[in-house]
Amino acid sequence: MSDIIQLLPDSIANQIAAGEVVQRPASAVKELLENAIDAGANKIQLIVKDAGKALIQVIDNGSGMSVTDARMCFERHATSKVRKAEDLFAIRTMGFRGEAMASIAAIAQVEMKTRKHDEELGTVIQIEGSAVLNQEPAATAEGTSISVKNLFYNTPARRNFLKSNPAEMRHIIDEFQRVALAHPAIAFSLHHDGVEIYRLPSSVLKQRIVHLFGNNYNERLIPVEEETSIINLKGYIGKPEYAKKTRGEQFFFVNNRFIKDAYLNHAVNKAYEELLADDHFPLYVLFIDIDPANIDVNVHPTKTEIKYLDEKSIYAILHSAVKRSLGRFNISPTIDFDQETGFSGMITHKAPEEIIPPSISFNPDFNPFAEDKPAVTRESAYASFPKNYSGGRGNIQPSTKNWGSLYEIANHSPAEQSALDLPGQESEHQFSPVQKQLMQLHNRYIISQIKSGLMLIDQQAAHERILYERFTLHLEDRKGASQQSLFPQTVTLSPNDYELAKSLLDDIKSLGFEVREFGKNTLVIEGIPVDLGGSNINETQLFEHLIEGFKNSQQELKLDKRDALARSMARNSAIKNGTVLGQEEMNTLIEQLFACKTPNFSISGKPVIQTIGLAELDKKFDK
Repeated sequence: MSDIIQLLPDSIANQIAAGEVVQRPASAVKELLENAIDAGANKIQLIVKDAGKALIQVIDNGSGMSVTDARMCFERHATSKVRKAEDLFAIRTMGFRGEAMASIAAIAQVEMKTRKHDEELGTVIQIEGSAVLNQEPAATAEGTSISVKNLFYNTPARRNFLKSNPAEMRHIIDEFQRVALAHPAIAFSLHHDGVEIYRLPSSVLKQRIVHLFGNNYNERLIPVEEETSIINLKGYIGKPEYAKKTRGEQFFFVNNRFIKDAYLNHAVNKAYEELLADDHFPLYVLFIDIDPANIDVNVHPTKTEIKYLDEKSIYAILHSAVKRSLGRFNISPTIDFDQETGFSGMITHKAPEEIIPPSISFNPDFNPFAEDKPAVTRESAYASFPKNYSGGRGNIQPSTKNWGSLYEIANHSPAEQSALDLPGQESEHQFSPVQKQLMQLHNRYIISQIKSGLMLIDQQAAHERILYERFTLHLEDRKGASQQSLFPQTVTLSPNDYELAKSLLDDIKSLGFEVREFGKNTLVIEGIPVDLGGSNINETQLFEHLIEGFKNSQQELKLDKRDALARSMARNSAIKNGTVLGQEEMNTLIEQLFACKTPNFSISGKPVIQTIGLAELDKKFDK
């Protein structure tokens, strides 16, 4: 029997490894940026075309490579960062396995230009599917420029699984933000299809956060700093009032390497426990500096998971440091017995000659019995009191006028009695039979009498259901009516949210929005859905909440794009608990609710209507 086990060719082995290392264009971006950082660059440019499917180019001014190194870097397990096994427990660089370049070269067409600072000529090397096509000397700039073209050209199945360009671009921006946050001293730039998305100068961490996420983040940040024998912690957390319903602005870095850790994330969330609702997530950018011997980074191919030697101590330090920072900046409620609570802070010390004593002025010619009274008199001051106010000892004498009409009411039926008022007095409330059937409880629930008892309706959940079905219909027939705004509003989004909004633009217009692109990361809102025309909500705020709610629906429920958009729109546009409704508004709400396909359940699957029967009520009263 012949042997059946054989070694795989390098090209096939590299393609298999690429499946773990390079899952999408963003994975290649991450590896190339980290290599540029390891090369000591202080200026890095990222150029992307067709969301990385056509081109990913990284240009840096790092140390560059020699002719031999330029060829060796594309071999599997060829690395300059590890020499022996012990080096794995003292890693300070971003990469160390030597798999990234070999994996990228196996599934793309790669061209690399590199030159060391002390050499006159550099090297150009071209590789396609792990095969070296050309290598020759060339005049090139100091540092390294790597162009990755036609990613997954020889693995069409993997290419077919890629998402749309806006979706893939959002992943690239995510990776770019993580690398840029970890190295604020390095200048970065990002261009997509010839449009500049980011130009980040060398700066400190707080400025880098503001440059990445927007100028309004400057007032949202609270510094965190803690030095212990186990770890050194520094960074920024966000104020509770700016927390969002979606994850995405939570960044942990261990020795400048971005990681994902649910255990440490719980430590931060627990510090916000009494300050945030359960479905809100705070912003944080936290850096943990720890001895590499106490962690293991060789756990996952993407190196986003780390094992700790003493994770419980790290949890406790992180939790207490965040909580202390929240208290120090008067965010969390605390009792400060040293704080001055008297009136001394309200007293200003002035010279005696500057103090003006109070004086009383009056009109000596005032006559309350004069015929021609001035416009403002003592009588007008008491005009709000009843006409029959006696003026003595605060007694009010009842009027005897029309006393006989009190007995006329008894001659009418009970239904007519409720609509009658005394003669000579104006009616303030006229209750129709329909109005008597509805009542609002705590401005949250609508109570209606039914034949078998009473019915309770959650007004917010009911309105969400009505709007959800209406918006779903608009998305299907693409005929959402729009009401033009008198003054168009501009909304500036983060680059990530801007790419998301562009991918949803056709569906957003179907809902009734009139939106168009307007420069860098900015949209102009020229109209809103007719259904929202009477609301007082700000157009810019509504649009931002729409995008935020869409991300939340997709993250939590993995919904279809249009379904998630309709849910987000319904949740942000519906009336909220605490809204006072008139009788006509309550009647309209109930009519529209029972016209829905599924009136009994909210868009989150919870009940909208509850009925309480007479038998259940009788049992409450022991009848």
